[in-house]
Amino acid sequence: MIAEATGLSRDSAGPAPEVNVGSPNTCGRGFVEFVDVEKSYDGRTFAVTRLNLSVARGEFLTLLGPSGSGKTTTLNMLAGFERPTCGVITLEGRSVDRLPPYERNIGMVFQNYALFPHMSVEENVAFPLSVRKTTRADVASRVGRALDMVRLRQFGDRRPAQLSGGQQQRVALARALVFEPSLVLMDEPLGALDKKLREHMQIEIKQLHTMLGVTIVYVTHDQSEALTMSDRVAVFNNGGIAQLGSPDDLYNTPESSFVASFIGENNTLEGKVERVSGKECRVALHGGGSVAALAIGVAEGAACHVAIRPERLKLAPASNGANALAATVEGRIYLGDHQRLLARLESGQVLTVKVGPEATMGNGEPVTVSCAPTDCRAFPADAGTGGSISKTGE
Repeated sequence: MIAEATGLSRDSAGPAPEVNVGSPNTCGRGFVEFVDVEKSYDGRTFAVTRLNLSVARGEFLTLLGPSGSGKTTTLNMLAGFERPTCGVITLEGRSVDRLPPYERNIGMVFQNYALFPHMSVEENVAFPLSVRKTTRADVASRVGRALDMVRLRQFGDRRPAQLSGGQQQRVALARALVFEPSLVLMDEPLGALDKKLREHMQIEIKQLHTMLGVTIVYVTHDQSEALTMSDRVAVFNNGGIAQLGSPDDLYNTPESSFVASFIGENNTLEGKVERVSGKECRVALHGGGSVAALAIGVAEGAACHVAIRPERLKLAPASNGANALAATVEGRIYLGDHQRLLARLESGQVLTVKVGPEATMGNGEPVTVSCAPTDCRAFPADAGTGGSISKTGE
């Protein structure tokens, strides 16, 4: 394996939640397993706490979260650049806790490419094979196939400085795949690219994943990147998994206010639960007005946050539905295929409403905003915020 340990950054050891709500799995049942894994750098504050996570063979799993949430520390432990304070990490049923990085047969792709500037493209891609004592004929064959996969065969004799950022990242990807690893880890690999190139590379990486069937664990703080590429996403917050599921599950059925706010664009209204009836509740909004919403762990009389996606809101007559709220247009953002209207409620809270490009409402115009109760999710006001864990004497 390449001497890659020097390029991987570490999330800072932020506070950890008291409960990791990621689904635990029995050791040995997944291709990759984290079983009760914790990591502390000072013995008191934990960067990762009680992590239980299973990755299936051939899966594209993204670790998503803000800086300091524990996602990169988790990747570091899987790569072998950090050792867990406690718990077990297995790869194909074998514990890797004491294996050095170069014995784990893991490919790595970094944000800064980590290419050798004095080597040609072919030499960079060949490096993992040369340290494995691969025969010269086999090296040439494998390097050619790897460069064909990323469409860079004609650039084999160039140096990294002669390539664009996207081309350099393709070289790094070819180098990570050339020795046919069982697992590829990617740490913010597209973070240095511009938006258009980043979106193009997302498609290329996903196509390679589909073609090769390799297992990929991918770290990013970019939610759209995670939703576009992943089979499943583990949303990290304060050292643990706030929610684990498919992109569709995370977007449409978030389990906490944090996940609802972090994944996609979201409106959050503050209020107090007036009553709970079955799966729904009635929420009195701060400043006046009320809405009906799905009750996600809320109790009568408790403060709550109501999450509503902008595309679920409609401009409708005042008599339309249980969740019809009077508002005034405060701004409009034109985005080509749609617009975002900023609508201030009588309570003072502001909603973002997704409308078509033909909408002509102007600032100060009165409107009525409505949505179905099933499009609103009420969470406890403190849900998903987490808190620090302090452990001493361990």
